[in-house]
Amino acid sequence: MDNLRRFPAPWTMEEDKHGFSVKDASGFHICGVPHREDLHSSGYQYSHQFLSRDEARWIAKAIPRLPELLRRPQY
Repeated sequence: MDNLRRFPAPWTMEEDKHGFSVKDASGFHICGVPHREDLHSSGYQYSHQFLSRDEARWIAKAIPRLPELLRRPQY
């Protein structure tokens, strides 16, 4: 069943200067989670509308676990 997956596991999380990206085993970019830590550190009035680095990392770390969490139980 795993060989029929469109995005083969394992998925990995990588950080760049604008946020985090999640890639599959073939290196295909699945999604990105941007953050703006500079706005949070400067006290920008609308910084609550942007993710902090820690919040973005927390979300990006959860995304690669989705294939194993959604795996159907073997009966």
